[in-house]
Amino acid sequence: MATLRRLIACLGGTILLHNAHGAASAPPDRIAMPQARFATGDDPRRAQPDFDDSGWATVDTSRNYEKQGFDGHDGYSWYRIHVTIPSSLKAGSDWPQRLRVYLSAIDDADEAWLNGVPIGKTGRMPEDPGGFDGRWQAVRDYQADLSKVPVHWDRDNVIAIRVYDGVGGGGFHRDVPSISMPNRADGLRFGPERARFDFRPDGKVAVSLDVANDIPTRQRGQLVMEVFDPRSGKTLQRQAGALALAAGQSRTLRWTVPTGPGVEARLRFVDALSGRGIASRLPLPYLLTPADGAAPAIHGAGVLGARPGTPLAHRVPATGKAPLRFSAANLPAGLTLDAATGVISGTVPAAGSYPVTLRVENAAGAASRVWTVEAGDKLALTPPMGWNSWNAFGVNVSDAQVRATARILVESGLAAKGWSSVNIDDGWQAAARANDGELAGNERFPDMAALGGYLHGLGLRFGIYSSPGPATCGKYLGAYRHEAQDAATYARWGVDFLKYDLCSYHDMIAKTPTRAAHMLPYQIMGEALKAQPRGIVYSLCQYGEQQVWEWGADVGGQAWRMTGDILDTWASVLETGFSAAPYTQYVAPGRWNDPDMLVVGHVGWGDPKPSRLTPDEQYSHISLWSMLAAPLLLGNDLTKLDAFTLNLLTNAEVLAINQDTLGRAASRVRDADDWQIWVKPLADGGKAIGIFNMGDRFRRLRVDPALYAKGQSGLPYQARDAWRQRALPGAGGAIDVELPAHGVMLLTVR
Repeated sequence: MATLRRLIACLGGTILLHNAHGAASAPPDRIAMPQARFATGDDPRRAQPDFDDSGWATVDTSRNYEKQGFDGHDGYSWYRIHVTIPSSLKAGSDWPQRLRVYLSAIDDADEAWLNGVPIGKTGRMPEDPGGFDGRWQAVRDYQADLSKVPVHWDRDNVIAIRVYDGVGGGGFHRDVPSISMPNRADGLRFGPERARFDFRPDGKVAVSLDVANDIPTRQRGQLVMEVFDPRSGKTLQRQAGALALAAGQSRTLRWTVPTGPGVEARLRFVDALSGRGIASRLPLPYLLTPADGAAPAIHGAGVLGARPGTPLAHRVPATGKAPLRFSAANLPAGLTLDAATGVISGTVPAAGSYPVTLRVENAAGAASRVWTVEAGDKLALTPPMGWNSWNAFGVNVSDAQVRATARILVESGLAAKGWSSVNIDDGWQAAARANDGELAGNERFPDMAALGGYLHGLGLRFGIYSSPGPATCGKYLGAYRHEAQDAATYARWGVDFLKYDLCSYHDMIAKTPTRAAHMLPYQIMGEALKAQPRGIVYSLCQYGEQQVWEWGADVGGQAWRMTGDILDTWASVLETGFSAAPYTQYVAPGRWNDPDMLVVGHVGWGDPKPSRLTPDEQYSHISLWSMLAAPLLLGNDLTKLDAFTLNLLTNAEVLAINQDTLGRAASRVRDADDWQIWVKPLADGGKAIGIFNMGDRFRRLRVDPALYAKGQSGLPYQARDAWRQRALPGAGGAIDVELPAHGVMLLTVR
């Protein structure tokens, strides 16, 4: 182990080991490429090294070209990076057969050449089979085989990158690209995305880790696994052993280890020949939500807003040992309840308030609850809950995937906790309209009305996506100049929810737009939806421009995005969720600030992988969105639903905070010393309190919940830990909160 010489520098879940005293400076064996030559348009000759790019603009490679004088450009463009590659790189590598060309992240799709030879491609270009598919969030980490790709050592080399941007920001947008030579150990893959977890009754977790050798030579060395607890600062478990893998071989390693908040497995492999190594940190998931009991329980919102005289399909969310038997007292005329499935269907009654007593029975007991149908002009009286296809499948979504997801929502128990909408994002539209202007689904969606009927038969809601512009963000047909026609089509298909994304309409607005210009396209569609014989929840997606939270309801919206798209990183959660603090006063029933979809489980915008958020960060993510009274829209691939994610998403007490009928968002009452405290008023007079550790280490804080719940320290209170669903001991006084980095304690106090 004395030969480990490299400081931990994380990339994609795997960590390179560097000299142990340094900090964040770039290693000397990596050539940074902070600038490139850039031009819009398309010409295949630009891939060749002798192409004359002397007249091109020079741009930074760590930010979009829109921010560097090319505002509003969508479509094709090229970068050309001239770089001298020193021969000394070879001396620092124990495997000089490959050159690593790290191109960071590119918006949206790209293909790259080194000295005229292709070295990598991410996403699909419009001319490719299947059409355009952007992968703006994906890391471009290309490997050039030096037996096939010429490199001019100590002389000029040209990396040419062809880019296609669908809409919005384009080109490079993350960290600086670089060139380096990988070592043998870099070909060993054992990051978090290769792990699976099974939870044991004793609280431990069984870890299965797939280790793969991706280089064409044998790997041999030692692998060490240590379980570290940041609370105690101690190593809880250590195992070491020899590891040998032939070229291309993989092997599954298994351990049973303790887990808990902040606990992680630290893995380290050292190559036997060179002494060089790599390391990976594997955050260990842990379960907080107690299992549901055998006795029945009814969950979800206590109120439903619906338009009089319109169709309704609603699944009563309930748990308990099957079979369950459902009944309802005072169900309005025109609505019926299926006693076996709990699906209420029919026609919404005349305007008025209709309290219904729902009852669920099984062999273990019975439960009842008042559920009120508010028939009137207001929809989405509690934040929408469901699933959206974008973060999992991107533009490649299909009817089969949507139906499979709907079945999983029901069969997994997610629908039994209120996850009730299935929303198709971009990529469902046909390539062209019919002669009469009618819009249809493409070959992946042969019968949209039948799909809507299938979802309604399960008691789920049907959501769809479009744009006010001529094209969507994925370059599919938008609703421009067909708004009323498309709204009528949605209604015929049985659509219950529309996400309306600015996309190409952004290019139709002046560079210094007025608020009225932003409102206009959303008002047109809002009026078209209101004219339909169906209640369709209207979600505006224009990224918070012109303070949409101030006018979204005026154009008929029930929810509106506040920021750009979320990523599965803590920095993105900070940017999209915690940044909402100044605007929470605008939230009310039917008026929801939307910080974007949830990034838990397997996400990847067409290539789903486990979320890069740690388990602690995922608990904070769900907690904050619940406190914000934000729409809860899953973005994960439910066919890969794991036990941790299911446990995370089925906590009835946490979800009740989000679905509370008062419809108020939390206010941030403390933001100091890397601690944030948020307080949300509840309909029964209680308060929900979220305590977040924003720091990067396990820390303790003394808090008196009465100060935040009752306005004065020292008063008596009753508090529950919502995640663990248990009462805190005592009836008052300060408590000591211990939280891991980016962790949360979520309380309800009365």
